[in-house]
Amino acid sequence: MTDVLVVGAGPTGLTLACDLARRGVDVRIIDKSAEFPHGSRGKGLSPRTLEVLDDLGVIDETLAGGVTHLPHRRYRGTQVISEADPEAGREPTDEIPYPVGLMIPQWRVERILRGRLAGFGVEVERGTELTALDQDADGVTAAGIRARYLAACDGGRSTVRKVLGLRLRGETPDVQLMAVGDVEVDGLTRDAWHQWFTPAGGIMLCPLPGTASFQVQTSHELDGNGNPLEPTLERFQQTFDRIAAVPGVRLHNLTWRSTYRVQVRMVDRLQTGRVFLAGDAAHVHPIAGGLGMNTGIQDAYNLGWKLGLVVRGHAAGRLLETYARERLPIASQLLSITSEVLDLVLDAIRREGGGLDADAARDLSQLALKYPWSRLSRQHVTRPDGPQAGDRMPDGKTGDGRLFDLLRGPHFTLLGPPVVKDETSDLVKAHVIEGSDTLTLVRPDGYVGLIAGPTDLDAVRRYLHDL
Repeated sequence: MTDVLVVGAGPTGLTLACDLARRGVDVRIIDKSAEFPHGSRGKGLSPRTLEVLDDLGVIDETLAGGVTHLPHRRYRGTQVISEADPEAGREPTDEIPYPVGLMIPQWRVERILRGRLAGFGVEVERGTELTALDQDADGVTAAGIRARYLAACDGGRSTVRKVLGLRLRGETPDVQLMAVGDVEVDGLTRDAWHQWFTPAGGIMLCPLPGTASFQVQTSHELDGNGNPLEPTLERFQQTFDRIAAVPGVRLHNLTWRSTYRVQVRMVDRLQTGRVFLAGDAAHVHPIAGGLGMNTGIQDAYNLGWKLGLVVRGHAAGRLLETYARERLPIASQLLSITSEVLDLVLDAIRREGGGLDADAARDLSQLALKYPWSRLSRQHVTRPDGPQAGDRMPDGKTGDGRLFDLLRGPHFTLLGPPVVKDETSDLVKAHVIEGSDTLTLVRPDGYVGLIAGPTDLDAVRRYLHDL
């Protein structure tokens, strides 16, 4: 019997598998595809997701594979009518080392995470499809594998979700289908996200860093009855010529294509017995705001440390109930945000000069997400500033270097005055912070679990005991 079977090797499943493997959990990860995906699909990582990847030890490779501050350039034909960097002026600080999102194709994120996972001796088992599962009091059997727990990270068309009889509830907004593809382009520079919006439709071409390709996003060409036609290279070119009408721009070498329909849906539960849902298997977001892939990665980050503690006997099974209690409200909140952003963008592109940066005023960094309602958030003393229980723990400078360097790893981190120096254990690493007047216990996923008085070590011990 393996400890955890992860179904689906996209960003969510790979993040979960990496987090479990580094905790010494016996994990297997399967995917029904015979080959690894090569399409760009999602192409942006939020600042909070970059912090997750920092903790997983892959931040340098991730940053090297992407680009920040890519301006949005809008045209009428050949004329540039506006240009904007939606994240202009956002610079790194001690507390926020990654203040802006990173443009990076999804296939590269997956490749980086697969490499990290391989470092733990775990490989994706390709061409392995789950068609049914059976669970009992001791475990789950699926795809010929027996596991103590199963995590469904198998996307919006999740087989696991369907087998469990769970539904994605919500709506399909009355928004036209979008054709998406990866193409090479002659006649356009790679220094901006090129965008054309007209009453006849829109087309956008975004350079994919580290490649020769652009991601093209456009409205579909239609047949004589008004039905959308399958996207092809010829039709992408036809759409560009019809909407942009820029001479000398030629699209070629189409390597991936897809059709995207806006969905705003989520399940009403993330756990059924020993089976958990994460990412698109649990909630499907509009493309606006780019929060879908990021929310899935953070689902995995929340679930991973809890499964790790339970599997290794450091926590009771009821800890796993906090996964849904923390992440379902977040998913609902983010669905509302992405729906509002979609409305903003659709309204903006109808006006001359408007575009995707209509959401620039919104905080899509996910740095402000918190769990103050969780039973894992305990505030024993009040303090006028600084993070509170349930908040993300910011980075900062300490006598030992960056605070994130102290947090990195599968452990809890206890920060406080010299009284903490003897509190390091198998679960906790303690660090003296000069001038600290409270005890701060940071969860393995970087959120503050406990704020207590400067000598109240009993509160820390009760917190850990109650796990």
